[in-house]
Amino acid sequence: MDLTLDIEDYKLNIRAAAVIIHNNKILVHKNVRKDHCALPGGRIAIGENSEETIKREIKEEIGKETEIIGYIGTIENFFEMNQKKYYEILFIHRVEFINEEDKKIDYTIHNIEGKEYLEYEWLDVDKIKEYNILPKCLKDILKSQNFPVHIINND
Repeated sequence: MDLTLDIEDYKLNIRAAAVIIHNNKILVHKNVRKDHCALPGGRIAIGENSEETIKREIKEEIGKETEIIGYIGTIENFFEMNQKKYYEILFIHRVEFINEEDKKIDYTIHNIEGKEYLEYEWLDVDKIKEYNILPKCLKDILKSQNFPVHIINND
């Protein structure tokens, strides 16, 4: 069971996300029906830690084995979506593919769970400010390279 709770007029999400960078490009996932992208990852399951979540989610979504190589930080993210208030706690880790061949991938990766609307794209880190990445504070976090961070974000 995912750590998502409805509390009063808020939805509480506990999530984990991966920063994977190859050849100065960062991997993001994008719902082709939306105008934004985000880091790959997902909701933490009860009894699971954030590192286990990332490894599980990436394996489920794109079929790749990963390892955690660092901790970037935590974002307490407050936002509204579909007329619902969210409080999201997001743990962000630096991640790497285990397989050496996977480290050479530079093309769009498709979701293997049957979610045809999800694509995984590589974005140029030097142009990070040009992309609509959520939460928006990620751009400054990634640009600063000053880890770990704890950010309280209101989008």
